[in-house]
Amino acid sequence: MMTHDTLETGRRAFLTGAALLGLTTGLPLAASAADMAPTAGTAPERDRKAILGMAGTYKVTFDFRETTSFLPDYTPIPPKVSGGEEVVRVVEDSGSVIRLQHILVVDGEDGLPVVVKHWRQDWVHQPAAVLTYQGTGHWSLTPVDAAVGKGAWSQTVWQTDDSPRYGGVGRWRHDDGVSRWTSDETWRPLARRDATRHPPYDRYNGTNRHALTPAGWVHEQDNAKLGVRDGALVTFVHEAVVNTYVRFSDFPIAAADDYWAKTATYWAAVRAAWDQVIARQQGVTVAEEANNGSVTGKALMGLADTIAKGGKSTPDAIAEARRVIADATQGPAKSGA
Repeated sequence: MMTHDTLETGRRAFLTGAALLGLTTGLPLAASAADMAPTAGTAPERDRKAILGMAGTYKVTFDFRETTSFLPDYTPIPPKVSGGEEVVRVVEDSGSVIRLQHILVVDGEDGLPVVVKHWRQDWVHQPAAVLTYQGTGHWSLTPVDAAVGKGAWSQTVWQTDDSPRYGGVGRWRHDDGVSRWTSDETWRPLARRDATRHPPYDRYNGTNRHALTPAGWVHEQDNAKLGVRDGALVTFVHEAVVNTYVRFSDFPIAAADDYWAKTATYWAAVRAAWDQVIARQQGVTVAEEANNGSVTGKALMGLADTIAKGGKSTPDAIAEARRVIADATQGPAKSGA
């Protein structure tokens, strides 16, 4: 997820859901829709309401703070705080699957709004598998034990170009006056804010918490920044992340919705292309790139911008995007844990 990172630059179809929704290891692509459905059970309406409650328009603050160092020669970097306006739209709601697309709106140098497709979060009730980060450039479909998945939701987070970022499983709780979801600990690749600095660590081991607030919602992350030293994986430092979404409408919301209206068909095809690779490989291997998350980022985002500006037809852009994804995903995925 390139939150504050994107600000700095100014800037279905076959589903991984199919994979995440019930594809078990070795399931053929010809599997029926029933085979690819979430584990039987109606999603609790209170959970669904909480997830759907994150859709809307917001003023967002991104707050990243390294806290405690665990190595004597590592000094935490200064806090990084930024903000912007964001539109969060429901891309899909099929009951036990909900997809939310984030779209940033920032001020351009000419004073006109600049729209940037941002991260996407997919929620699946009682998932049979979840796409997890295995280390540099590798993600795999990891089976979810039936006892763990019962009543739980997976959240899978995708980069701006719909390549994968990380996934986890947790349960919504509605008590003590707060609706909140907390994930298990999972690895995730470095975000741009860190990757572009070439730090000594190369991944995060993190926990996500989403909680509704009177003014909107908050996304909190507890990250351990991990790297290899003397042949062993060690923790360099802990990081606290608090991304706050406050309901707000005094910004060019129409610019975001216009961009999405022009590019939604393209992005649906891009998601489908990624999903087909993930289903076929039971995961995906794609090189990471500091500025764009994945090596596919610049090309796929650029094609969408060209469509939005009327410079390329959607079918032509889709054909090119499929080639970009195919070329970048030739290697096999690593096995899940």
